Amino acid sequence: MRSFEIFAGCGGLALGMARAGFGHDAVVEFDRDAVNTLEDNRRRGIDHVRHWKIDHVDVRDIDYARMSQVDVVSGGPPCQPFSIGGKHLGARDPRNMWPEAIRAIRELSPRAFVLENVRGLFRPAFAPYLDYITLQLSYPQLAPRPDEFWEDHLARLQLHRLADGGRTKAYRVLSKAVNAADYGAAQKRHRAIFIGIRADHGDDWEFPSATHSQEALAWAKHVDLSYWKRHDVRRVLAPSSTAEAQALKRAIDRGSAPAEKPWVTVRDAIGDLPLPTKSEFIAGHWQHPGAKAYRNHTGSSPDEPAKALKAGDHGVPGGENMVVNRRGNVRYFTVREMARLQGFPDDFNVVGSWKAATRQLGNAVPTVMAEVMANAVRAILDNGATG
Repeated sequence: MRSFEIFAGCGGLALGMARAGFGHDAVVEFDRDAVNTLEDNRRRGIDHVRHWKIDHVDVRDIDYARMSQVDVVSGGPPCQPFSIGGKHLGARDPRNMWPEAIRAIRELSPRAFVLENVRGLFRPAFAPYLDYITLQLSYPQLAPRPDEFWEDHLARLQLHRLADGGRTKAYRVLSKAVNAADYGAAQKRHRAIFIGIRADHGDDWEFPSATHSQEALAWAKHVDLSYWKRHDVRRVLAPSSTAEAQALKRAIDRGSAPAEKPWVTVRDAIGDLPLPTKSEFIAGHWQHPGAKAYRNHTGSSPDEPAKALKAGDHGVPGGENMVVNRRGNVRYFTVREMARLQGFPDDFNVVGSWKAATRQLGNAVPTVMAEVMANAVRAILDNGATG
């Protein structure tokens, strides 16, 4: 199956799509550091990446009329307009690229799409724009008129939905705020996922179910103790957080081990890597000195999924992207460790300075979560109508 990736970053979503069996007609990214990373890994023949056609272009300049049909469009439009830590400008932010993501779907008419953004898009303040995004994805053929304000286009779409009753809907669209840890990532990373399947495939499909759970991790740590036995480390008796204590109670009240796999912890993800030295530049495994803990920025526990990696657009994030040991000492994750937390293989290099690597990995989609979403879409397309 053929895929077209936009806003690729350093390739997390694209790699998950490729692992699910989608071949990329193009992988599009504008950031030069991310493009350098993609080109370096293609040049070195890394699995999946070696076949990618990498385009360093602005998506606004793409002429889709010259391209062949693809099965899936995927990508992560810039999240800053809707991020909790941003300026909250939403549609007014010049970095808002949702119109371009929707244009790609309108003009390529794929059988499906997978789009990713920040959970902040689901805040009440952005509810009208979320409805606007969903309606455009559902009825992409009803394009905005030249110079039409988005609020006016939204009103027109809402009237069409009411009058149409779904008869001309091009895609069934499901969106959900998810925690990447629930899909096998070694991070508590909350994101917004949009999945659309062309209407001729029917409505008999649902958003992918979680594969991992905090309850299962709590059971492995505090009931059958398999987590500590597997790592051969001294057991921590008390739950590491209020949330874990509540998860443990839910699991015990249920009376049996949860069906999901345990959340993947920092120790699971990086425990076999050597401890870093102050300056280690071997295969992208370098350490940045000077980590300090601040209030509400205390580092990630080794025995839980990591806190969400931050991009550090204005420098290395103060008090973030750290791990804390049992003595309370903190250090920054190495670049290789951050890549592991995002699910990149060890032969995948993230090139550039510390700041550039941190920004690329902090913006990436966890590859394991992307693969779960891609496999679910692949199964729907395999079992549905042909297009």
